[in-house]
Amino acid sequence: MPVFRLNDRLVFPPPEGADPSGLVAIGGDLRPERVMLGYSLGIFPWPHAEHEPMLWFSPDPRFVLPLDVVNIQRSLRKSIKKEPFVVRFDTRFRDVIRRCSATKRPGQQGTWITAELTSAYVQLHELGFAHSIEAYQNDVLVGGLYGVALGRAFFGESMFADADDASKIAFATLLGHLDAWGFGFVDCQVYTEHLARFGAEEWPRDDYLALLREAIAHPTKRGAWNAEMTPLEATSRFSR
Repeated sequence: MPVFRLNDRLVFPPPEGADPSGLVAIGGDLRPERVMLGYSLGIFPWPHAEHEPMLWFSPDPRFVLPLDVVNIQRSLRKSIKKEPFVVRFDTRFRDVIRRCSATKRPGQQGTWITAELTSAYVQLHELGFAHSIEAYQNDVLVGGLYGVALGRAFFGESMFADADDASKIAFATLLGHLDAWGFGFVDCQVYTEHLARFGAEEWPRDDYLALLREAIAHPTKRGAWNAEMTPLEATSRFSR
């Protein structure tokens, strides 16, 4: 199957034309306009090697966490009640993405968070689209995640944890805020057991794209975010 090669034009082929691996296109740059256009179409950059052409994906099925099905497991709720971490938003974005890049993951050689990708997401953060959620213990950064907001959709990218439950509590706190702010779902991209425990589901790509089109029709909560609730307050929204 031929793969679409991007040039300087800000254009992507339809995501429905992806190959079986989800690959939609190859090449192009990571200027903010292109990355955000990709997200709006259900396409995200996923480099496989430094100094190689960029790869753009739209997998089928898509792993999605609708906020109306969030599950906070009992063991995590017990941990949250002990208040082991303070969670903050958008105070150390560069550090979070750097720590995500350095995290070793099973079955993965090296990191897909290349220097080029890091620079691109730092730009998106400075423009108010990319956000970090950080867990602190004794004022030391011990876990967190980052992602991109567009309309009422949040696109999760990566997380790290140097202390038990740090990234889980940061993520759960984010979910409570997203729910309070009127977001509809978190795009988790591809299956992980970790996110499945929160209730994430595999959706056919067509269903996901329809959900995405509805979400991005709304204004984006752009700019620096603030943690308005503690982890306990945020996760209490999912006691239902």
